[in-house]
Amino acid sequence: MTKYVFVTGGVVSSLGKGITAASLGILLKKRGYKVSIIKMDPYINVDAGAISPFQHGEVFVTWDGAETDLDLGHYERFIDEAITGENSCTTGKVYSAVIQRERSGGYNGATVQVIPHITNEIQDRILRVGEDKDVVIAEIGGTVGDIEGLPFLEAIRQLAGRIGRENILYCHVTLVPYIAASGELKTKPTQHSVNELRRIGIQPDIIVCRSQYPVGIELREKIGLFCSVMPDCVFEAMDSDSIYRIPGILHKQEFDTMVLRKLGLDYSVQPDMSDWNSFLEKYDSLNGEITVALVGKYTENKDAYLSVNEALGHAGIANGVKVKIMPVEAEDLEKGDPQDILSKVDAILVPGGFGQRGVEGKIAAAKYARENKIPYLGLCLGMQVAIIEFARNVLGLSKANSLEMDEMTPHPVIHYIGGQKNICDTGGTSRLGAFPCELKKGTRSSSIYGSEMISERHRHRLEFNNQYIELFEKAGMIVAGVCPTGGQVEIMENRDHPWMLGVQFHPEFSSRPVRPHPLFVDFIAAALKNSRVKN
Repeated sequence: MTKYVFVTGGVVSSLGKGITAASLGILLKKRGYKVSIIKMDPYINVDAGAISPFQHGEVFVTWDGAETDLDLGHYERFIDEAITGENSCTTGKVYSAVIQRERSGGYNGATVQVIPHITNEIQDRILRVGEDKDVVIAEIGGTVGDIEGLPFLEAIRQLAGRIGRENILYCHVTLVPYIAASGELKTKPTQHSVNELRRIGIQPDIIVCRSQYPVGIELREKIGLFCSVMPDCVFEAMDSDSIYRIPGILHKQEFDTMVLRKLGLDYSVQPDMSDWNSFLEKYDSLNGEITVALVGKYTENKDAYLSVNEALGHAGIANGVKVKIMPVEAEDLEKGDPQDILSKVDAILVPGGFGQRGVEGKIAAAKYARENKIPYLGLCLGMQVAIIEFARNVLGLSKANSLEMDEMTPHPVIHYIGGQKNICDTGGTSRLGAFPCELKKGTRSSSIYGSEMISERHRHRLEFNNQYIELFEKAGMIVAGVCPTGGQVEIMENRDHPWMLGVQFHPEFSSRPVRPHPLFVDFIAAALKNSRVKN
């Protein structure tokens, strides 16, 4: 029988429910259990694809093309497994499915209600994820008391009656704030949060306390007494310099052991964390620092490029160097001299994005990198702006348009997928999910990957216009990778540059702490070499 762990949160958001769930996931996997993690998001959007990065951070794309919450990126990086769109459940998805079923007569004329129809749909989605797993960890987004989250909490309360209380564990993550005026940690917010959860009908089995300072035994006993939880089931998750330390911090407190005990599972085998610990040892022994300019459109939100930041960090650790990421707002490069902003960086990375805003600034970054021989990595839009810059300033195509078609540029170098003039009018959609890419022998890309065929995740509406391939290659911008099924250009390399490479896909989504992505590793190695040459 599959076991289910439900992670809820209280008091405030951003407490680390996702990191707690991901940490438990890796600890159980390293004990030999088959684990999966699901995110339950109460927002009414069907998925995260149309949500502004300013509001919700990055959109994480799964291999099967689902546009999901960034927490799924944490899950994949921790448990080192590619998960699917089924691991993301939103209010929008649930209601869409129920309404569609009702419209087709699936409820035989019954009055469709939140209970039982919506809650049953939520439960069914949870159970589907667990069909071939030993343990499923489900994170409930938001905080206890949010009105939009009530159907999810009611669903997981009901699930205990459906599959047996012995197969379910409720883990509540809460805040234990430090009040400087009194010099004390306060447990009252935790008490109120648990009381709210109990009012709904859920008694937590385990409480994880997020705090700036250690939560001592006396406070744990107090929390246990007021929340009807044994003191040894109250754990602390102190602030840490790295999220990757959290599994070890929780394991030292026997958090994973307690979870297994309460679920009636064997806990005699300790988790083999040797590769994870090796990664942390490298993290603690970094020597030197390099600076990478991240030229983006959403730099005000630190989570907007979360996977890119993590991938750069992973690659830095693989190279034994700390990577300092310098966010650069693309529009700032349109207003001022790029030299003033980029002169001290060791490398430039331009990530993906949608829309015209800031594109000229990204083009300016690509021009600066090309002319000054600075390592450049372009991801998705980052590849496209490098192509536009090359077309304008090397090929002399003065009308090389940014991201649209008009009467002046009937054949732009970057066009909508399939050459569509208006993606909305033609019914076109984004290219989403994993697609194969065949690498050209003798290119830097084939050397980096060490393979002739790879597969990477995509999220884009625009692509390189293949009619310009011959013209670009004669001038030194070569096609290093092509999708064998559709012929789309996947990788472009500047032959006359020490390290200038653009990819149409998003390699950041598949980088892992213990398996950093090879493109990022080689990019940081080039940045490190550039730094040493400058200094």
